[in-house]
Amino acid sequence: MKKEESHITNLTKFYLLTALSKKPMHGYEIIEELGKILGKKPSSGQIYPLMNNLSKRGFLNQKTEKVGKKSKKIYSLTQEGRKLSSDILKRLSSIMEIAIEPSLTLCAHCACKIYKGGYKKKFGSKALVFCCSSCAKSFNS
Repeated sequence: MKKEESHITNLTKFYLLTALSKKPMHGYEIIEELGKILGKKPSSGQIYPLMNNLSKRGFLNQKTEKVGKKSKKIYSLTQEGRKLSSDILKRLSSIMEIAIEPSLTLCAHCACKIYKGGYKKKFGSKALVFCCSSCAKSFNS
C-alpha cells in the first residue's frame, strides 16, 4: 500500500479532497474527476489505497449503496476531512498570495490588484496602469 501511494503527489491528494468536498462519489467517479483535473487518469491501484488510508485516519466516510445490480462504495468527507481540506486550501492560498504579490500592480484609479496586463494610458510623461478602460476614463475626468 505504501509503495503504490508514494506515486501519488500531494497535489493529487488535495484534488481528491477537493473533489469530495463538492459531493460524495464512488471510486470510479473520483478517478474520472482526477483524470480531468490532472490530464491523466490515476490507476485504481493508486487511488483506492489512498482512500482507504484517509478513511482509516478519519477523513473519509465509506458507505455501500446499491447502484443497479452492483454495490458501490460511496466516499464522502467527514467533518475532519472537510476541516483538513479547508486548512490545506487556506495554506495554499497564502502561499500563492506570497508568490504572486510581487507581480501585482495596483489600478491607478480603483486600486484593485492586476496580475498581468491591464490597460495602460499615458498622462503627460507618466504611464499609468488601470484594470480597465473605464477606470482610465474615470481617472481622466
